[in-house]
Amino acid sequence: MSNLLDEIDINQYFPAALDWASNILLAILILLLGLWFAGKVNKLIVGASKKNKHLDDTLFRFLGSVARYLIIAFVVIAVLNRFGVQTASIVALLGAAGLAVGLALQGAMSNLAAGVMLLIFRPYKVNDFIDAAGRFGKVTEIDMFTTVLQTFDNQQVIVPNSQIWGDQIVNHSHYDVRGVDMHFGVAYDESTDEARAVIQSVLDNHPYVLKTPAPFVEVETLNNSSVDFLVRPFCKGEHYFDLLYSVPEQVKKALGENNIEIPFPHRKVILVNQKSE
Repeated sequence: MSNLLDEIDINQYFPAALDWASNILLAILILLLGLWFAGKVNKLIVGASKKNKHLDDTLFRFLGSVARYLIIAFVVIAVLNRFGVQTASIVALLGAAGLAVGLALQGAMSNLAAGVMLLIFRPYKVNDFIDAAGRFGKVTEIDMFTTVLQTFDNQQVIVPNSQIWGDQIVNHSHYDVRGVDMHFGVAYDESTDEARAVIQSVLDNHPYVLKTPAPFVEVETLNNSSVDFLVRPFCKGEHYFDLLYSVPEQVKKALGENNIEIPFPHRKVILVNQKSE
C-alpha cells in the first residue's frame, strides 16, 4: 500500500520537476549563448575600428560595450521569462530608472553625445594644436566626456566635450604647411620697395621659411603715421611658432641696419610764452 502511495506521489510531482529541470537547462543554455553572442558582437564592433585607421578606437570600444550590455540585459529578461516572471513590469521599471538617471545626468549625457560626435567626425586628434572653447593647447587625450589640453606653460586643461562641439574649433595642425601672418610698418618717407626688399631678405635667410609657396610681402594699409606691410611666410606646421616669435625681431634689426625708420607715436608740445602786461 505504501509503495503504491509513493508511486502516486512521484507520478504527481514528476511532470512539474521535469518542467523545472527543462526550464533551468534552457535558461542556462540561453544565458551561455547570450553571453557568447554579446562577446562576439563586442569584438566585431571593436575590430571594425582596427580595419580602418581613420576610425577612432575609443568610440568603437564604447559602442561595443553598450551593445554587449544591451544583449546581456535582453538575455536576462529572456531567462526570467522562462521561469514565469512577468518581465513587462521589469522592463517598465528599467525604462523609468533610465529616464530618471538620464534627467539627473543631463549635463554628462550632453558631454557624452558631443564626445560621440567628436570621435565620429574627428575635427582634431591627439597631438594636434587646437583653439576651442576659449582655450588653446596641444590635445593629449580625447575620451567620451572630455578633451584634455596641454598649454604652452605646461598646464593641463580639461574641457567638457559639449563646450567644444557647440563652439568654433580651430585646428592649427590640420594642414602640413601653414602661413604666418605678421604686420610691419615703415614711415611714409621710406621707400616701400626698399622696405619690401629688406623684409624679403630676412625671410629668404630664415631656415624654416619655405620657398614654395613663396612668402607674401605687400603693402596692406596706409595708416595715419605708417605704411603697413602684410607679411605671410609659409612653413611646416611644427615651425609655426618658431617663425612667429623670431621673424619680428630679425625684421626690426634688418630695417634698422638699412636706416629704414619704423614709426612710433610722437607728441608735439607747444610752449607759449605770454608776456605779463
